[in-house]
Amino acid sequence: MSAVQDVVAPDNQEGTKAVVLRWSKTAGQQVAKDEPLLELETDKVTVEIASPVSGELIEIIKTADQEVVPGEILGRVRVGSGLAVPGGVTAAAAPNLELAPLPAKHHGDAARGLLSPSVRRLLANHRLSAAQIAGSGRNGRVTAQDVTKYVTEQATPHAVRRSGAAGSRIPHSSMRRRIAEHMVSSMGTAPHVTTVFEADLSQIVVHRSLHGAAYMERGAALTMTAYFVAACAAALREHPEVNATFHADALELHADINIGVGTALGNAGLIVPVIHRVQDLDLYGIARRLAERVAAARANKLTPADVRGGTFTISNHGVSGSLLAAPIVINQPQVAILGVGKAERRVCVIDSNGSEAIAIRTMAYLTLTLDHRALDAFQANAFLSHVVKTLEQWPQG
Repeated sequence: MSAVQDVVAPDNQEGTKAVVLRWSKTAGQQVAKDEPLLELETDKVTVEIASPVSGELIEIIKTADQEVVPGEILGRVRVGSGLAVPGGVTAAAAPNLELAPLPAKHHGDAARGLLSPSVRRLLANHRLSAAQIAGSGRNGRVTAQDVTKYVTEQATPHAVRRSGAAGSRIPHSSMRRRIAEHMVSSMGTAPHVTTVFEADLSQIVVHRSLHGAAYMERGAALTMTAYFVAACAAALREHPEVNATFHADALELHADINIGVGTALGNAGLIVPVIHRVQDLDLYGIARRLAERVAAARANKLTPADVRGGTFTISNHGVSGSLLAAPIVINQPQVAILGVGKAERRVCVIDSNGSEAIAIRTMAYLTLTLDHRALDAFQANAFLSHVVKTLEQWPQG
């Protein structure tokens, strides 16, 4: 009797729920080792699950839209039930398939990697080539979700894609449902309190104008967000209780500073890629890692590791014009989140040679929304004061 191999759900991040998005194979079909079997979706990423062995898919245990937990069995494959080739056709049924070239219109598809049967079927139905579509799967592989998204966007007028037709109902995506659940859970778990400070960003504006071009030549865009990440890292080193997780019996202080940065995906939702071990990075390293993570997020190419392990989060809502947002929902199981408002030129009263003067400065409101079970106003204000001081006294060298 042939051996049977379980197809198992991988570890996810911070307890985020995962659901089966779709299977690309049906029970009874032949599969090749590492061929895509199904996709799981969380509120953060879509994860492609490949077959662990070559053989026959004999059982699908978790079907579309069902929730799964790490380590749960999703299906089973009988090992070695005939040599499997792409498309679910056995070698016995097509002995010369390995010698037959793909049709000309699919040459580009082969270069994108092994396509699942559902993807091939969708491409054929819509007269598309995989080369036309940005792949979000492993090694840039095009998934069925990628094809569906591409077809929908091409068929829908831009104005409708942006806001929806008046009077219409737009079904929630799996990502939106997971985000909604996460937000409600966070608000129900932690008492949210927000403290508000104002920061003079003039020093970092000058530093950015002096060094931005040099950073770009080295391959990193020097954004304002990079300075906020660096300032938070400095403050978290001095105030480790903000870089923590609340438990019923203790406050767990994390050794590493892993800062997530909220990244908008338009109508698709919001994702939080993580810059790991920020305490080991200088400003250039932060800027480069940040640019890589944001680009991957917007290209739908983040891996589970890219969104795992965050210990603190920054929401730079000011990039879209917002002056102040409070409270910002805490990214559980963290204990605080920094909000950054729009940087704008304002008339301010400043100290000048021991007297007061009117000046124009680049200012922004900063908020810290905290889990009041873990932190009080004293710790929150001390942390935010440190962030503001770091920004306002940024060295120009």
